Amino acid sequence: MALAGALILALWGGLASADALDGVLKVSSAYVNLDHGVIQLYAHVQYPLNPAIREALQDGVTLTFDVEVRVDRVRHYWFNENVVDLTFQRKLAYHVVTDHFVVREVRSGDRKSFDTLKEALAYLGKVNGWPILVEPQLDGGRYIISVRAGVRRGNLPASLRALLFWTDDWQRVSKWYSWSLPV
Repeated sequence: MALAGALILALWGGLASADALDGVLKVSSAYVNLDHGVIQLYAHVQYPLNPAIREALQDGVTLTFDVEVRVDRVRHYWFNENVVDLTFQRKLAYHVVTDHFVVREVRSGDRKSFDTLKEALAYLGKVNGWPILVEPQLDGGRYIISVRAGVRRGNLPASLRALLFWTDDWQRVSKWYSWSLPV
């Protein structure tokens, strides 16, 4: 009985350590491009890469990676008006049988497989041509576009769900990366 308790405590300590998501998490660059009346987002995000993330994935934890974008119309005598508030979500899991890291886009269901965690995180850090709004949504004036990235623990194996339901050490969000878009 004592051995089982010690094993559970060691497992919990390994998965719920406060530095689980230590490392760089930031939007290093972002811009938009107008293509046939559709404004598309291009961004580069740096996600943390450390042994705790690799171990958690290999233990069956799924991580969710979000890229949030907001477009606000600047108003001088009142609060800014939110025009767009979207989240691009992808999930990262490790498949033991194939020994690959698999990224799944939540909305489309598309999957892509990678040999290393570093390759998977590099792929997750690129947003290329994500349509965020159409030109008619912009009615003149000045707009602020803001992008931020986040990573959080997604699904847990059933054996760990009961042990770790109260921890939120696996949730982190970057600072907003913002710029002005005059129309």
